[in-house]
Amino acid sequence: MEVLVIPERGRLLLVVGSELLAGELRAAVGHRGTDAGADSELGASRERARRVRAALERLGPLYVKVGQVLSTREDLVPPALASEFERLHDQATPYPFDRMSTVLEQDLGSHWRERFKDFDTLRPLGCASLAQAYAATLSDGRPVVVKVQRPGIARLMASDMRLLRLVTRGVSKRFPLMSETIDLNAMLSVIFEAMRHELDLTLEAANMDEARTTVGDIAGIQVPDVVHATPRVLIQQRAPGTSVRDADPSAFAVEERERIGTSLLAFMYQGYFIDHRFHADPHPGNVFVCPGGPTTLIDWGMVGRIDRHLSSSLMMTLLGLANNDAHAVARSWAEMGRPTPWADLSGFEQDMATVVPKLASIPLNRLRFGASLAALLRHSTRRGIQTNPMIGLLGKSFANIEGTVRYIAPQLSATDVLVDQADRVLAAHALRSLSQQQLSYTALQILSGLETLLPHARAVTRSLSSGELTVQQAPVTRAFSLVGHRTSTRVKRAERHLLGAAALAWYFSRTGRR
Repeated sequence: MEVLVIPERGRLLLVVGSELLAGELRAAVGHRGTDAGADSELGASRERARRVRAALERLGPLYVKVGQVLSTREDLVPPALASEFERLHDQATPYPFDRMSTVLEQDLGSHWRERFKDFDTLRPLGCASLAQAYAATLSDGRPVVVKVQRPGIARLMASDMRLLRLVTRGVSKRFPLMSETIDLNAMLSVIFEAMRHELDLTLEAANMDEARTTVGDIAGIQVPDVVHATPRVLIQQRAPGTSVRDADPSAFAVEERERIGTSLLAFMYQGYFIDHRFHADPHPGNVFVCPGGPTTLIDWGMVGRIDRHLSSSLMMTLLGLANNDAHAVARSWAEMGRPTPWADLSGFEQDMATVVPKLASIPLNRLRFGASLAALLRHSTRRGIQTNPMIGLLGKSFANIEGTVRYIAPQLSATDVLVDQADRVLAAHALRSLSQQQLSYTALQILSGLETLLPHARAVTRSLSSGELTVQQAPVTRAFSLVGHRTSTRVKRAERHLLGAAALAWYFSRTGRR
């Protein structure tokens, strides 16, 4: 008789799933015979959402990250579940230090303690599912944080990723129409790629070094220096002050709080729209502040990267929201995704004509870009537009930074800061259009287009001169739509070149006036 061996993580998934199902059955029995009014239904939805959140936290870091991204995807999960997922935190019971010291010995050597004057092994600064952080002082007196990966966590995460891939493939096959609109595999790939750097701390260190090269453009923002990094141990400069979550706002002058909030938003916008790489998890626990001191962003393990086209389309979407331009929002949002064969683009534009004015009427200091993106996702999915899978990670990042700013400067308008930063973004695009690399790339595109066009032009000319040119009428086919798509791509490319030229002209006109 063949024995079915269930891997440990698969067994845990089955246990947690069974407990969720049992909770649903108990809730159904408990509600039987009671009033099924709106309040009762709402209470049941919230209780169900709490059970699912607790289950994800029990399953560990990968499921927590997926849940955090789903909190911005109300097109995929009900509002009560999305709201509960916003409360997901990757917290874990501390491992005893003797288990963590094994990792330190393996990565730093048996004499690792000689690096430090002191090392607080009793009270970790933070305990997450992937790693624990400790306060220490180097032998030269510098205060540092030592981040140590939990033993065996990389293997556990790899197992979870394979399991989720398997489940996702099964769901996609079972619901093919849904998978046309929502590419679950691509969305998982985005999350997995963003988390890959959390499993190798040398990659997180590289992210910090990369961010430090551009952080100087924003006054008051800093990234900790990296002292030493191995795949499982990261020693970094200790950030002064406390996290925004633990800070006392009354300890800061109103002007300083506004400066901190503005600088944080400006730095994140720079990542989204200029550098095209961004901190994907800037929640209040990952931002440190102190009165009169710098604002420090820590935990650079989860970083998102986007291309120029997505970045430009996203900014056009947000500025369209701020300017109550429903047509611009509908167009730029559709360009970020891919219409399915049954997509209703005109219906989506009508939706935007209703939704955008409502969002634009919200006072600027209460308009939340993260929530706005979730609203657009609901409508685009319903209308058959497949959204770029990176939008989930971007929505998570937006929601986190807005939540962080609300802690320290609740009166600040993220929209106002974005409009102010538009000057920097356009200037960066203008200067990039003048770069040798971009000029060469544009010239190559033009030459490539000419090489394709000239043979066809010569053939048409010969046919005209010989009187052999005829016009045939044929029904529209899939092949024709593909040609139309290629033509549309060329038009979009030309539009981008024109946008670059317009940005360049605008930039020099501004410079001349100054």
